[in-house]
Amino acid sequence: MTDQEQKTAAIFDIDGKTPALARSLVVMFAMALIAMPAAQAQTYSVIYNFTGGADGGGPEGGLTMDAAGNLYGTTAGYNQPCGSQCGSVFKLKPTAQGWVFTPLYKFTGGSDGASPQGAVVFGPDGALYGTTTFGGSSCPSDNQYENGCGTVFRLTPQPNRCGTVLCPWRETVLYRFAGGATDGALPLSQVAFDRAGNLYGTTFSGGAYTTNCYYGYNWCGTIFELTHSNGGWTETVPHIFTGGDDGANPIAGLTADAAGNFYGVAEANGAGGGGTLFELTPYGSGWAENTLYSFVSNSGGGYFPRGTLIFDAAGNLYGTTLYGGQYPNEGGTVFEMTPSGGGWDFTQLSSLPGFLQNGPLGGVVRDSAGNLYGTGSELGSGNTGIIFKLSPSNGGWTYTLLHQFSISDGDFPSGNLVLDAHGNLYGTAGGGGAHGWGVVWEITP
Repeated sequence: MTDQEQKTAAIFDIDGKTPALARSLVVMFAMALIAMPAAQAQTYSVIYNFTGGADGGGPEGGLTMDAAGNLYGTTAGYNQPCGSQCGSVFKLKPTAQGWVFTPLYKFTGGSDGASPQGAVVFGPDGALYGTTTFGGSSCPSDNQYENGCGTVFRLTPQPNRCGTVLCPWRETVLYRFAGGATDGALPLSQVAFDRAGNLYGTTFSGGAYTTNCYYGYNWCGTIFELTHSNGGWTETVPHIFTGGDDGANPIAGLTADAAGNFYGVAEANGAGGGGTLFELTPYGSGWAENTLYSFVSNSGGGYFPRGTLIFDAAGNLYGTTLYGGQYPNEGGTVFEMTPSGGGWDFTQLSSLPGFLQNGPLGGVVRDSAGNLYGTGSELGSGNTGIIFKLSPSNGGWTYTLLHQFSISDGDFPSGNLVLDAHGNLYGTAGGGGAHGWGVVWEITP
């Protein structure tokens, strides 16, 4: 591989953690040791198969739903250089005849961005906002990617009828990351807003230059803020990760509480070497970053948190880790953080059956009964991924397998999940399906 391809693989090929022979042995042991609970009587269906053509391919970021029940998502396309598949934003509309797919915007790979890896979200103005991992402005040659450091973008419908059946939305680039020591690079997740309409997110790279970062990188990532004023957007960097006790290389987005604090996870480093869970709090005219929990690498407690956190009504936080868990269930974990006496208590809710396979790449979603739903990227027979449910029961949690992917109906699920008002669950798988370019799926009760 070229240097560029090796750098790309370091971020996106998480299989590199385990050698091929060891992975084969792991699969055999997993099949022998792990008896997964039978799938619950719910109906799984693919509501869209990506073709890799004009509709894009590789929907890795998950979904967002509007009040009318329409689904919105992104496709990542190819890694760099992306050529004709530089990613897209799409919409799925439910009708009596099924779901209608509409492409909203196709990225060119240039100044408008390339390869969105996270979901799009609705801003206070009703527009769609998101990030692209690549494209935009050029990166410094030592900041991993010469094909652009990524962008933050806004999408709005055309102001007038454009006269075609497929009318692309208008993209506005709010910010192009510059990388280097003072700015971020390679945003991999969705953005979040505060009550004033300012926008926040994380970047995997950029910031502090050190040899301690994840994947052997020299840049540990940042938290960024975009403030809207005078018709434009101004970027500031509330926190630059050092690769020390504060962690390194965040992949997940941020989650806000009612008081204006933000919460997130950094995938690597920290005091335990397995990543951190942090809080970003307004402090004077700026921000203070506090580490609330440090994950211990290669431990039963779970490590390498990747998914965006969620709150429940009581103010508890829920999240996932990609690896770890109690033997023989070592396919990642689901955890809870509970406010207690001015601090936070950590509880591991479940180890996911996987025996050293890659677990959740995304977070969980919670229904009104307190059940949690999530996916495991390479869990289950065949390493094709699963959809699972955790139900509170007698002071503990009961694990239920909802679906085992089979490649033909999807492969490698990741990203945000959404629930509608009827209890239907929706998500994406980045690969597999009828054409091998990924799917959007639905589970109905």
